[in-house]
Amino acid sequence: MKKFALLFTTKNRKEDLDFTLKKIGYLLERPDVECLVCDDASEDGTTDFLAQQYPNIQRLRNETTQGLIYSRNRLMAATQAEYAISLDDDLHFITQNPLEKIETYFQNHPECSVLSFRIFWAKYEPDSTETKQQPHRVKSFAGGAHVWRVSDWHKIPPYPEWFFFYGEEDFASYHLYKINKQVHYFPEILVNHRVDLLARKKNADYQVRIRRSLRSGWYLYFLFYPKRIIPNRLAYTFWVQFSKRTLKGDWKATLAIFQALSDVIRNFGKLMKHSNRFSREEYRNYFNLPETKLYWKPSDENHEK
Repeated sequence: MKKFALLFTTKNRKEDLDFTLKKIGYLLERPDVECLVCDDASEDGTTDFLAQQYPNIQRLRNETTQGLIYSRNRLMAATQAEYAISLDDDLHFITQNPLEKIETYFQNHPECSVLSFRIFWAKYEPDSTETKQQPHRVKSFAGGAHVWRVSDWHKIPPYPEWFFFYGEEDFASYHLYKINKQVHYFPEILVNHRVDLLARKKNADYQVRIRRSLRSGWYLYFLFYPKRIIPNRLAYTFWVQFSKRTLKGDWKATLAIFQALSDVIRNFGKLMKHSNRFSREEYRNYFNLPETKLYWKPSDENHEK
């Protein structure tokens, strides 16, 4: 049994994955590390490429596209490591030798189930990597840059595969809160997510991403929020999206908003069946926790001085 697992989901991004694996090659050589990749029906030869270039990596493949969340469930179920590190295929560690830092933190914080890393979003690495930020408890974690204490993952339901993409982090965090377990932000580990956020809006999947993001948030309302709170929250978020996107002429996003609403209506029975609601006190206490940390840049440090 290995102590650490490095888990990747991927689909048609062989070059990104190869770049990432080369960046963490020194970790793959460690005897206490296993690496698992779930290929979600790629058509670019990803699985064959891994077999040829990285024969020691465990390969899982979905013969038809099942989605990111299904693939993450497969990976988490497959590993027997003590700590499971999930990374996006276009994301790599900047911090060197991160594993000992992870293990030490978990050993010193038995209440913590998930560590969420500090993320720099850009096609290039930052000029400065120093930070004054300190580890602390937060509401949730970054899906492609976190590590689980695997024994705690098995104490809650698996990620909801019918969400398909987005929302699994909050789903897990809500369940962890219900069993008195915590999520912590761990800025000591810095990663580089090689994504141009401004360019992403021009991508072909822009509308799909908005639809999935919105519906996952609304799904979570019906699964976890006290019933009396849901109507106001739903109306408020709908108005925010309508004013921010529709009134500014973003018709792709507008269509995505109404598609997300139709998804909620279609899955309403399933939402009621699987609900695990907060009490009013749990809801208030959870949402008083510090916000999830998803973005970092060196200039942020100027605001902390």
